Amino acid sequence: MIEISFGKLVLLALVALIVLGPEKLPGAARTAGALLRRVRNGWDSVRAEVERELEVEEIKRTAREAAARAEAAQNEFKESMQQVRQPVEEAAETLKSAAAPAPAIEESRSEAQQSLPLGEPPATTEAKEPAHGGH
Repeated sequence: MIEISFGKLVLLALVALIVLGPEKLPGAARTAGALLRRVRNGWDSVRAEVERELEVEEIKRTAREAAARAEAAQNEFKESMQQVRQPVEEAAETLKSAAAPAPAIEESRSEAQQSLPLGEPPATTEAKEPAHGGH
């Protein structure tokens, strides 16, 4: 604010005394004091409002930074999940493709058994053990 030294204040009081006279000086001093208080309160109010706005901007900036960090973490998590998911999906596809021929084999076996004449047992491929002499 405006800086007024003691010497300037005394000079201002003398000029006011000469211009206004001793009768009007106390009323003018009260009016000047009230005006000075209003100006000071207004200034304090404006300063407090500016400080609040700066705090709000700081909070908004912090929130934006936190949101950016959260988004980066989410993207990193998605990439990690994709890196994990890809081998798992490939393994699942491999298992599916390996398991797919098995039903076809079972189906061909049942068709073969149905084509055999009734009463004849299916041929087995089991090797019979040779009879060993008496041990």
